[in-house]
Amino acid sequence: MSMRIAVIGAGIAGLTTALALHRAGLACRVYEQAGRLGPVGAGIQLAPNASKLLHRLGLRDELMRTAARPRALRRRRWRDGQVLGHTVLGQHCVELYGAPYYTMHRADLHRMLADALPEGTVRLGSSCVGVETGDVTAVRFATGAAERADVVIGADGIHSVVRQSLVIDTPRFTGEAIYRGLVPRQDVPFRDEEIVSWLGPGRHCVCYPVSAGRSFAFSATVPAAHGAQESWSAQGSRAELTAAYADWHDDVRQLFDGAELVGKWALYDRDPVAWTGADRTTLAGDAAHPMLPTLAQGANQAIEDAVVLARCLAASTPAGAPGALRRYEKARRQRTSAIQASSRSRATVAHLPDSAEQHRRDTGLRGADELRDRAWIYGYDAEKATL
Repeated sequence: MSMRIAVIGAGIAGLTTALALHRAGLACRVYEQAGRLGPVGAGIQLAPNASKLLHRLGLRDELMRTAARPRALRRRRWRDGQVLGHTVLGQHCVELYGAPYYTMHRADLHRMLADALPEGTVRLGSSCVGVETGDVTAVRFATGAAERADVVIGADGIHSVVRQSLVIDTPRFTGEAIYRGLVPRQDVPFRDEEIVSWLGPGRHCVCYPVSAGRSFAFSATVPAAHGAQESWSAQGSRAELTAAYADWHDDVRQLFDGAELVGKWALYDRDPVAWTGADRTTLAGDAAHPMLPTLAQGANQAIEDAVVLARCLAASTPAGAPGALRRYEKARRQRTSAIQASSRSRATVAHLPDSAEQHRRDTGLRGADELRDRAWIYGYDAEKATL
């Protein structure tokens, strides 16, 4: 008897989960509330712990054609642009970890994941309003319809409806928002194919090439009032962003001046807790373990989730699905919690005011090799990890 698998949400987590299940010989149905799959977000960084998995899922050629492969990561000081640290990426990353470090437009990754799925996998306009658990597991929709399933995977983001069906908790607003935008290459005030990160009091800005280098994406944090919108489609004010970085280096302000599109998202995360599912229901990606963007690992961890989840379910029967889901959660919980905690602590360090502590941070960056220092993240292989 085949296993009936329902994936809620067609973001990066949901689509990668569907593709990993498909490659493992398991069919699933992805339910997405939006009426169409359109462009979302701006840039995304794919570190080797995720890019190696996407290669194995059949996306290597498309990634090589569509994504950029930055040569280095450069840290700079907020006011004068002084270089604080420089880490070589490019081929050096491949030699260390067996896969490239990509930067790309989020919509490009979203499209290639959707295109790799069998036709009819994604059902649009299907808004999940709850999950019934127990002897019979069913997904309930806003239309009043319901679908039974042997497994329900909540990949529906930080404000997950599936998570709310399992536990009553709320995401933590961080007091910050992040602006994301795209700048045509000719309007970028520097030409190096690098990830450039400016660190300063209370905020930071990151920029990197996307779309095979034709554009650059940026993300810039700002303090924000509680209740700021968390959305992939909220429009931001260029004037507000420019004002927040008014006394920063010319390169930063010129970058914003050239932006074609600026979006604004509130930043939420959750405390690294022992997230778990129940019965035949589990969580993946931001629904399980949202994290701040300072390690650029949110989507990468969702991709790891997808591969481990597919491994566990492929070794199971419908009757054994609850046990398979608990094995998946146990395999992922410690790692994702550690990366959540590290992302939060790095945000504090990145935003230090000019001070003795900031000077110690900058001194440490000058001798750092961040590629090697993150071996515990980048060297992990979700396809080979012990379950």
